Amino acid sequence: MSAANNPAVLPKERNFVITCAFAAPRRLLFKAWTEPDRLKSWWGPNGFTTPVCKTDLRPGGVFHYCMRSPEGKDYWGKGIYREVVEPERIVYIDCFSDAEGNLVQPASYGMSQDWPAETMVVITFSEQNGKTEMTITSSVSESLAEQVGARQGWTESLVRLTEYLARETN
Repeated sequence: MSAANNPAVLPKERNFVITCAFAAPRRLLFKAWTEPDRLKSWWGPNGFTTPVCKTDLRPGGVFHYCMRSPEGKDYWGKGIYREVVEPERIVYIDCFSDAEGNLVQPASYGMSQDWPAETMVVITFSEQNGKTEMTITSSVSESLAEQVGARQGWTESLVRLTEYLARETN
């Protein structure tokens, strides 16, 4: 398998990266990413809900969720945790799935034929003075992420995360 097709390799020229800072402690941000009830509060772009979310937070464990669009269309996804270092780092392989957790091709959800069946996502959390910087790195290219609207989707989700954290810290 070449490095370009291996989700466990993040070649520099392919990385899609988002970094943002939150006025919340790192432990709370980590919990927001790993506890199903918290994830349901913010996961997904604007207008989406998350009616189903299960996590088994350990290497080899599964993160299985359903995002429901404002029109009522369900988008199932699954992550397989590769590394969990509380509260510093989460690494998982991300893919589209069905309700039973079986892998489905991204095109079945309207994604570009170029979108890989599996991507690696690395999330790091760094706290300084009660604030947390979070970086999300994905193994897709910046240009592909822009082309399919992934940056917009992540940005909208992170705005929702910011709103959720504000409610939790007040």
